[in-house]
Amino acid sequence: MGAIRLGKNHLRWCYSCNLPIMESNVCPVCGSETREIELTPPADARPAFGHDIEVIRTLADRDFGPGAGHALIPDGHLVLMSKAPSIDRMDEIIVDGAVVGAVRYDIGNGWKFISRMQGAMRIGKRLSKGYVVCDASAVRFVKESKNLMAPGVNYAHPGIRPGDEVIIVDPDMKVVASGYAKMSGGEMAGSSGVAVKTRWYKTEEFLDLETEHTWDDAVNANIKVIDRRAGEAAGFIKNTIERNGLPAVVSFSGGKDSLACLLLTIDAGLRLPVLFIDTGLELTETVEHVHDTVRRHGLVLIEEKAPVDAFFGNLDFFGPPAKDFRWCCKTNKLGPTVSAVNRNFPEGVLSFIGQRKYESEARNAKPRVWRNPWTPGQIGASPIQNWSAMHVWLYIFSKKEPFNIWYTRGLDRIGCFLCPASDLSELSTISKESDRFPRWQEFLDRYAESNGLPAEWKDFGLWRWKNIPPSMCEEVKKATGKDIPEFARKKVSGDMGAITMKVQEGYSPCVIGYSVESALSRPIDLKKLKPFTHAIGWSVELDENSDILTADMVTFYGEGSIISKANVERDAKVRMDEAFQLVVRSEQCIGCGLCVARCAPGALYMKDGRAEIHEDDCIFCKDCFGPCPAVKFGSDAVGDVDLV
Repeated sequence: MGAIRLGKNHLRWCYSCNLPIMESNVCPVCGSETREIELTPPADARPAFGHDIEVIRTLADRDFGPGAGHALIPDGHLVLMSKAPSIDRMDEIIVDGAVVGAVRYDIGNGWKFISRMQGAMRIGKRLSKGYVVCDASAVRFVKESKNLMAPGVNYAHPGIRPGDEVIIVDPDMKVVASGYAKMSGGEMAGSSGVAVKTRWYKTEEFLDLETEHTWDDAVNANIKVIDRRAGEAAGFIKNTIERNGLPAVVSFSGGKDSLACLLLTIDAGLRLPVLFIDTGLELTETVEHVHDTVRRHGLVLIEEKAPVDAFFGNLDFFGPPAKDFRWCCKTNKLGPTVSAVNRNFPEGVLSFIGQRKYESEARNAKPRVWRNPWTPGQIGASPIQNWSAMHVWLYIFSKKEPFNIWYTRGLDRIGCFLCPASDLSELSTISKESDRFPRWQEFLDRYAESNGLPAEWKDFGLWRWKNIPPSMCEEVKKATGKDIPEFARKKVSGDMGAITMKVQEGYSPCVIGYSVESALSRPIDLKKLKPFTHAIGWSVELDENSDILTADMVTFYGEGSIISKANVERDAKVRMDEAFQLVVRSEQCIGCGLCVARCAPGALYMKDGRAEIHEDDCIFCKDCFGPCPAVKFGSDAVGDVDLV
């Protein structure tokens, strides 16, 4: 996973005061010089809450012995976390102005603590397990970035297993490096080969600061930056309203960013109505938080709810939503949003939205004010577009404002409780504490059983993709020893009757551009379909292992799904209409010959009463598309195939 910098790293530290300082090279409290904390991009640090700290301490105690966790994170010290690229999730841990390590969620194994040198030196005072003593003669080689070879091991704790995180110490128990074991503790002494693969080995100044602080202290130290940012944002809000001349609202999702946005409109002297889209998939506590916040501030709430069966009523046909098949965005978010805007603001509306460029590449590319492509009549504006997460949290802390309780339970983003964009770590957290999740678990169990999918399909969250990425395939194989095609594909239904199609379409709040997602009434044979798709795509590729066929901007899934994407609405709709015609042509041609008659180049021909194609003769003219009895029968059965 590549590291992408989405904005400047504003986090610095005063080592005299032991406080995080935003933006300033000089500490506002004592006047000392501050230093930037070197974080892995996107470098969007946030406060660690009690749950986060407890998880880290528990992992350190488990791996390195009782007391290691408190040696790593002493009571009364501020702790920050910053998300770093990983297969699932990884957060760097900052204590006393030092990156002491990271916590990483490994597929199949859960959370793991990875110590850096600063963390290892802290834990070294309480080491009772998970350590390897290297011979004095090997120390200089390890410090030169060399791995620790087994002949250089004097002693290894017997509980060490291959893959465990370990700390290397010299004969005087002074920390030399940290890394992971390549063999068990019992195998290291008197053996040959690599005993420990080193990760961190450079000698550093040990930062073990004693000054204790609260987050109120951090707020007070950064109050000038907070006030300046808030003042600029409040001015932006008032100026944007004046320039656009539209009624304005605050879009409130229940997350920290939209909460900060709401508070800023109040700072601007406004009492704007609050727009909340209840997708029907919100965490219970999120809905409660939205209502509590609006009531506490005496604001008007415009609440739009998705239809009761918008999601669960469509599941049996569309199957689980996926990162690359987000039909739920249309049914549960786009539809209610458009409905709310049209009913309450028929002449248009200006929505203040808590969007930040540090969240993603797509949001980084957006301007501060934009016309919403998926909600006609809505202009979006983000007062906090250039804020980091620390700016947001310090601002909320400065207001003493209650925030969504899920941040204290391990989540760093708030959304739908089963969102396929969630990390497996997030879904694991939600599954343990949400009253909404059991119903989803029941559906996944039922879906897996009816489609011949084993437990791993659910346990590893493989439902989150139609086309599972190679990195995830590798991780699952490490954990199970199985290739993805062995257990991640639906069994073919015995019902091979007439194909019908159900469609969801629209601009998605989750992806860029216009997309149409469709679910077919049964699986399709992609090998039979592939030759015909040359009519819509210059580039056609079939992945037989994944059972996926791509033809330019259209993707077909053998299990019975199609996705059509485009920059504009009509193109996506036309491509979906053509894609469905090709599916029907390949699966249930009735031999009328209409498409063959329309094919002037002669690429299409009749054989055994069915249309066939010479792929190389297709010139992409698309004259073959048009009235087709087989398609007409299918559309009559469903009634929603005519997209154009």
